[in-house]
Amino acid sequence: MELIQTVYYDELVERCKQGDTSSYRDLYNKYAKAMYNTSLRIVNNTAEAEDILQEAFIDAFKHIGNFEGRSSFGAWLKRIVVNKSINSIKRKKINVLDIDNVHTDLSDDEPINEAEFEFKVDEVKKAINELPAGYRTVLSLYLLEDYSHEEVATTLNISHSTARTQYMRAKQKLLQQLKARVEI
Repeated sequence: MELIQTVYYDELVERCKQGDTSSYRDLYNKYAKAMYNTSLRIVNNTAEAEDILQEAFIDAFKHIGNFEGRSSFGAWLKRIVVNKSINSIKRKKINVLDIDNVHTDLSDDEPINEAEFEFKVDEVKKAINELPAGYRTVLSLYLLEDYSHEEVATTLNISHSTARTQYMRAKQKLLQQLKARVEI
């Protein structure tokens, strides 16, 4: 069985590798907004997300010669942004709780029916931003950044079961917040 590796080619990246300074600006403009939003969803602070964005691009440009095209440049850059965002949270000592060792009562008399909730994007974003940092991070990585539970666990240095439990509880908490907004 032959192993095939996909190689992603990006002309802007190649021009950056050759030292074309205008290509650095073009590459920044191509990815800055998406990477900023990725960081903002994790750190929930505009100034901090802006700083992380700048640091991520500095690192990416400094090491662009090491970029081999095994993934798209956007995916490579996103990994840098996510790691920097998580490291920022860790520096602030906002840790994801080990749910296996913490008891939280989020139960409700009646189960929440997800299908009955149809909200505007802004309402959902506000509710996500109001989640505790650990819940917000796990939910953002899994739902918005398309990480698997295994990748979330590895990235946050928590157990697989904790990542799954954090996600389920974050989702339940989010639904409760959204339900409460409708009842008001």
